[in-house]
Amino acid sequence: MDQELTKYRLNCTLTFGDIYGQIIVWLIVILISLATTIAFWSSSRQTYAFLSLAIIVVLSLPFLLFAFVTTLLNHIEFIPVTEAEKTQKLSLNAPRPAQKPAPSAG
Repeated sequence: MDQELTKYRLNCTLTFGDIYGQIIVWLIVILISLATTIAFWSSSRQTYAFLSLAIIVVLSLPFLLFAFVTTLLNHIEFIPVTEAEKTQKLSLNAPRPAQKPAPSAG
């Protein structure tokens, strides 16, 4: 039962360009819902204004969150750490012997 566990390195390759389109769509949805609210507000239907804003935001929010989360999960990688990387990391973390100061030429 003396089995060594394989170590993994977490690598996230997500960039702003990957979610840029989703942010633009979300801003368009918000602007359209605000335009609808303002159009209803100028008439005598203030309750419809709040209801339209709430319905649009509440219905679009789960889709936005789903898009963000799936995009993030698609850009996460678990890469197994090789023996060479393990030994290199160990050698970098090993304590170095104290060096004596160079003799002064004076």
